[in-house]
Amino acid sequence: MKILIADDEPNIRETIRRLLELEGMETVGAENGAEAKKRLAEEAFDLALLDLKMPLVSGQEVLEWIVAEGLSLPVIMISAHGEISDAVRALKAGAKDFLEKPFDADELIAKAKEVAGDGRRLRAQEAAVRTAEKHGGLVGEHPRMRELGAFIDRIAGAPTTVLVTGESGTGKEVIAREIHARSPRADEPFVAVNVGALPESLIESELFGYEKGAFTSAASRKIGLCELAGSGTLFLDEIGEMPLGMQVKLLRVLQDRRFRRLGGTRDIPMGARIVSATNRDLEVEVRAGRFREDLFYRLNVLRIAVPPLRDRTEDIGILSRALLGRIAERLGTGPLRIAEEAIDRLKALPFPGNIRELENLLERAAIYAQDGLILPRDIDARQDAETGAPGATGNTAPETDGANSPDPAEDDRRLRGEALSLEEAQRGLIAAALDRNGGNRTHAARELGISRRTLLYKIKEYGLS
Repeated sequence: MKILIADDEPNIRETIRRLLELEGMETVGAENGAEAKKRLAEEAFDLALLDLKMPLVSGQEVLEWIVAEGLSLPVIMISAHGEISDAVRALKAGAKDFLEKPFDADELIAKAKEVAGDGRRLRAQEAAVRTAEKHGGLVGEHPRMRELGAFIDRIAGAPTTVLVTGESGTGKEVIAREIHARSPRADEPFVAVNVGALPESLIESELFGYEKGAFTSAASRKIGLCELAGSGTLFLDEIGEMPLGMQVKLLRVLQDRRFRRLGGTRDIPMGARIVSATNRDLEVEVRAGRFREDLFYRLNVLRIAVPPLRDRTEDIGILSRALLGRIAERLGTGPLRIAEEAIDRLKALPFPGNIRELENLLERAAIYAQDGLILPRDIDARQDAETGAPGATGNTAPETDGANSPDPAEDDRRLRGEALSLEEAQRGLIAAALDRNGGNRTHAARELGISRRTLLYKIKEYGLS
């Protein structure tokens, strides 16, 4: 935890500093409100302890500035005897608590831990919202996965940059989150940035943030993801997609461990560890002139190569069961199970899309499955739907004529032997079941072997009425 202590009395600042640092907290001092504002503009803190009465700029003014700037920073006010009314005014303005001088050491420590902890949770929540946090840990018993897990244990505590490589869908972000979770930074934010998904014009402002007035639409200050990560982990996914101009700026951040908001005049320390990932061969990209060699060496200090799913088919069973738990939660079904024969069928597939493809396949098979049990025919139904082969339903429901089809064009394609997408096949199955049951969704869900809630979800997804 990082605490700002703003008080014009050196003895009080020193006393608070010693108490908090004995509890393992990092502290920064400010001798007046003006210096406090300067520090807050340059660095990220978990808590600000502000004295109400300070020269130049009062603690109340600093608090009001924090609120006006939109900083996600909790504040504890420090007030002397006779200033209780001022303390109440500060609480109404947004302070989380106040301490009355002379304060009790145990009370100070307890309140600082509580309020700073709330601040860190707020930062972590904002990071999760802005970076689409995903859940799930490292899964697998294959020897290569065990070696990978042991390697993560060895490197997790180091601040060194890590480059995670592997094919698309192998779970590179899962590896990055595992490094973070096993490190001393686990209580700090994990901020994931998909570089390839950001327009080139927005990458710099998203990473570094900007000051009010930095450009026409900058109506207020925005904290960048580098700053939001604090002392946690910044994960740069698809780093190979980063434009060359931005690569220069990232290299400078890695060298200097400082960055500057757009429109800003002060450097901000970079406290987060950087983990990056790519499905490209960066050595090839360097030789082709599409990736800077100096940046590559900065990122490639520690390297983790994630094996493709086809090289660890023994893990398909344990992966499938873990993924089905997430799928059941997402679809709102009861528990989902998979038969061993279905797992054997999965092991025979090539999975060019790796774990991401496996998850999509299982979700689709779960729609076909009856009583929550995925059988080989449900896997085959998925393949038939993609190839247009007979038996695309994978269930015992009879074929329907054009009158029951949601789209006559789909029937024409069937007659011509053309392949339907899986979504089109599923849509046809659901529409036909609804038609046979006179629109009764409960009966249609029972016939399809899915829950009514899942059926309603699919009706909405496919635009059926």
